[in-house]
Amino acid sequence: MSPTTTDSVIRRLPPLLVNQIAAGEVIERPASIVKELVENALDAGATRIRVELERGGIELVRVTDDGKGMGSIDLPLALAPHATSKIARPEDLDRIGTLGFRGEAIASIASVSRVRIRSRRSGADGANEIEGADGNVGEVKPAPGPVGTSIEARNLFYNTPARRKFLKTPQTEKQRCMEWLRDLALAHPAIGFTCLNDGREAMNVPPGQGPKERALAIVGTELEGEMVEVHADDLDDGRGVSLWGLAGLPSLARPTAKAQHVFLNGRTIRDKVVQHAIREAYRGLIEPGRHPSAVLMLEVPPDAVDVNVHPAKLEVRFRDRSLVHQVVLRAIRRGLERADLTPDTVATGFDGRFEGTSILPPTYRPPLDEPGVVDARAFADSIKEVLAKPTNEPLTYDRVQEALDEQAKKAFERRVEDMRTRAGGEPFEQPGVSQPQVPMPRVADRVLQVHNSYLLTQDARGVVIVDQHALHERVMFEKLFKRVLGEARPLESQPLLTPAAIEVSPAQAELVGSLGDLLAKIGIEAEAFGPASVGVRAFPTFLFERGVDPADFIPELLDKLEREGSSPTAEEALRDVLDMMACKAAVKAGDRMSQSELEELMQLREEVERSSNCPHGRPTSIRLTIAELEKLFGRR
Repeated sequence: MSPTTTDSVIRRLPPLLVNQIAAGEVIERPASIVKELVENALDAGATRIRVELERGGIELVRVTDDGKGMGSIDLPLALAPHATSKIARPEDLDRIGTLGFRGEAIASIASVSRVRIRSRRSGADGANEIEGADGNVGEVKPAPGPVGTSIEARNLFYNTPARRKFLKTPQTEKQRCMEWLRDLALAHPAIGFTCLNDGREAMNVPPGQGPKERALAIVGTELEGEMVEVHADDLDDGRGVSLWGLAGLPSLARPTAKAQHVFLNGRTIRDKVVQHAIREAYRGLIEPGRHPSAVLMLEVPPDAVDVNVHPAKLEVRFRDRSLVHQVVLRAIRRGLERADLTPDTVATGFDGRFEGTSILPPTYRPPLDEPGVVDARAFADSIKEVLAKPTNEPLTYDRVQEALDEQAKKAFERRVEDMRTRAGGEPFEQPGVSQPQVPMPRVADRVLQVHNSYLLTQDARGVVIVDQHALHERVMFEKLFKRVLGEARPLESQPLLTPAAIEVSPAQAELVGSLGDLLAKIGIEAEAFGPASVGVRAFPTFLFERGVDPADFIPELLDKLEREGSSPTAEEALRDVLDMMACKAAVKAGDRMSQSELEELMQLREEVERSSNCPHGRPTSIRLTIAELEKLFGRR
């Protein structure tokens, strides 16, 4: 019999099916149950929370807390959909201050598993218990139990086998549960957390810890020296955004963003605004494709954020996104600026050894008012003299020191002769001086160029090895970036006698048109000559001086900008252009540097920002610590 026009095609779904559909949004795996139940325990004011798992939570998730508990009248409502104690009026949604508020978590869990709740309020004679499964709610019964609540969910997806078969192995599901539990423990350091999986302890952190103590207890106390404390107290402009956290050094960057733990008012979030700010704070400090490690605790007024935009409450919507972005970006940048970003090597992974003893002469700045001291010009002349002598011997520190000693002796004799002359020609002896003394150079000024590619120096912690190209690239980038941003006039450019025609793709030709003003600011005059051709009329002078060909540079630059995205921001495009210019203009591996060039480069290393990494994120320097040297030579 065919349906008539009066037959309804829309039907009201049964409550069980409604709850199972809701569960599909909220309950994906055992970890989802752990998250929802632990959040409820935190909202109940618990100080200690115990989580028990069987087979990674597939067979059992039990969460027990010492919170305020529920009375017998509350237990049936706890299993009812959209019943909650956390909001009462529509306006409450604009200032949510609890982790849970929808009132659907337990009802959803009970639609796909067998649930039992046991709870006791403070002052009550005993606890009460209720069970629920398949949409059916049992009777409330008296039961023994302490103040607080215990909720268990057994046999997840027993009544929806199609979903149960998509669960992973018990070990994988246990790991997912632990990830959520670690995040919740990080966000609430004052609360004690214990977790047992199949009877074995998987986590145990005591209550009453501070944020830093808890963070290190979770991520590993061995990383304390690899993480920088960041905060936004000095950035708070009265609009109510504050931040505390630990930011990992660039050496802790990972292939994925799993090591980023971001919390908002005690809630774990995955927010694109915050993630972008973290990436920008590390721009030029880590290689593309890698992600920083961080633990960040954000606090904003409840009415400054909307947390009701995602079923699992992971995503949020800030009222002032730019303010949050600015606070995170500036706080991490300032923290990293205060840190020593030079990574240490690992002695156990080093099986090579240093060969030879050749070392360049140290840079020397003698005080000219002391007797027996070489003056600056004489010192420079002695260096030139040593370098000019034709010899097959390597340039060693001993060779240079010998020349310095000779020069110092001559200076001393000249000073004595001068004193004798002023004394009327009588013999003159300076008491206490038996031989000329040349002051030792400063430790940080000893520099050796190795294979015309690396610079070897030392600091208070050990031996520092510098990649000359990477360091010079960073120096060039910072100089160019400050120059372009700080001055209205463009970089000096050299006009070409005839425009250089370069073949490009149609998309790249269009990109040149959109970036015309930016290119002009850095000394490049270019325009589209056709649908697949670009004409270059002028090119930066300093690139010409380094032998950079516009026909090679422009296509490579356009390829880089195209890979970054079809619509890069002005600052991103500027950084990409200057990054490539710095790379092309910097000294290369294999370029021999003069002593004055070495001195200037090492001085700039101390002055420019982020000198620990090149603009691509590769380290410019690594350190072999004294402790590692002692291990290598069997001293410890």
